[in-house]
Amino acid sequence: MEWSKAGEKYKAGNFAEPLNPLHTRLHAGFGEWLRILNFEASSQRDMPKMLREFLGYLENNGCHSPETITESHLQQYLEYLHQRPNRKKGGAISKNYIRKHLQVVRKFARYLAESGNGGFEVKLKLTGRSTNIRDILTKEEITRLYESTGDDVYGLRDRAMLALYYGCGLRKNEGMSLDVGDILLEKELVLVRKGKGYKARYVPLTGNNKSDLENYLNYARPHLKNGKKENALLLNRVGRRLKDPFGRLIRLKETAGLKKTIGLHTLRHSIATHLLQSGMALEHIQRFLGHSSLESTQIYTHIVSGL
Repeated sequence: MEWSKAGEKYKAGNFAEPLNPLHTRLHAGFGEWLRILNFEASSQRDMPKMLREFLGYLENNGCHSPETITESHLQQYLEYLHQRPNRKKGGAISKNYIRKHLQVVRKFARYLAESGNGGFEVKLKLTGRSTNIRDILTKEEITRLYESTGDDVYGLRDRAMLALYYGCGLRKNEGMSLDVGDILLEKELVLVRKGKGYKARYVPLTGNNKSDLENYLNYARPHLKNGKKENALLLNRVGRRLKDPFGRLIRLKETAGLKKTIGLHTLRHSIATHLLQSGMALEHIQRFLGHSSLESTQIYTHIVSGL
């Protein structure tokens, strides 16, 4: 289908017609696969929507099963994404959003292979910058966040939280899921049991990060625990697992007077960028972050070149 026709169909309904039975089944299976592999809640929400667009595009271009997907189909889909309108803001969609679409296509190919539904090879690569560098905090801004923590038990907890999300570069759910036994102070390691795809890994714990977690465990957590039986590392005011580390980060941001829009993942992006700036090899950063492919880590080279 020519772009003009495909584009009109997108604007009219985002390929909203029902998928064929096979694609419908695979679409549902993909969503369940994301849930089983413990992908972030935002990924479980957004990736199936992007896959729906991919499958709808394929059907409108005469491709009705994964076995018939060719490199030409994928290249045409990439060209479609480059021209596809941004429904909310107008104009074209960003390279960062295009990259997310291509990641979904790769994840779908992996799902097909792992579930015994065939598969296809994805060789497409998106070049050029595709990241919003405004989401990166400078080292000075990170220092201001640390300086915004108090001296009470909640301040010690905030510093432990920063040690996990910035110092160790953990994802939101990885930090929230940590138990006390996962902090291996003597070995200077953090055991991340529930990484993306349920892949466990060890993350180095040294310097101030180790000190901040040790101080929290020794002086703040016993007070927050208040005699309760709770294995969770980060605790809330009533001694249960902390469910809103983002809320604490926003309070620190406001106290620090930072103007940027940030989240817990911003801390992860920031430490990766700072490590790359310090000269750490990209492969080492990949293992530190728990990325399954080097391509996901290479995005930080574009950030550093733009700083």
